[in-house]
Amino acid sequence: MSEIVTVAWQRYLQQLQAHPLRTKAITSGVLAGCSDAIAQKISGVKRLQLRRMFLLMVYGFVYSGPFGHFLHKFMERLFKGKKGKDTVAKKVLLEQLTASPWNNMLFMMYYGLVLEGRSFSLVRRKIRKDYPSIQMTSWKFWPIVGWINYQYMPLQLRVLFHSFIASCWAVFLNLKARSGAAKEA
Repeated sequence: MSEIVTVAWQRYLQQLQAHPLRTKAITSGVLAGCSDAIAQKISGVKRLQLRRMFLLMVYGFVYSGPFGHFLHKFMERLFKGKKGKDTVAKKVLLEQLTASPWNNMLFMMYYGLVLEGRSFSLVRRKIRKDYPSIQMTSWKFWPIVGWINYQYMPLQLRVLFHSFIASCWAVFLNLKARSGAAKEA
């Protein structure tokens, strides 16, 4: 079994080297779909909603993977050659003040408009109600992840690490969004 894992990992790294954007997009899409399947099962869905899972995979493939790819390239360019804890802290702070609020807002909008098919006014109301607590929770969790990512992960693996952790975060967001939708129904 370990040989299969080793070969698969080597092939993944080869694809990451040869086609970084595509590989990160596919990885993010697959992990987004897996996180949704997990969230559906945890929330008690009897049959997986494949359309919903597919739409979250599209979100990961079209947005999350490419966004992460370009964000980390930008951070490396912005802080070119700078290392150390001060630089890591600046990267984490910049990401938390810019990318984090945007990503949480966009996910909530996508979820409400695309996955649930709700009207913009309902989605806006839900965001006004839930966004502050989601963002505050995010700021308690993601700076630690960002620190680990910038401090210990090589650049080419940062999106993979972030996407894996984001798949766990997405379970939280999915369950939060579902619980709110159930209360409104």
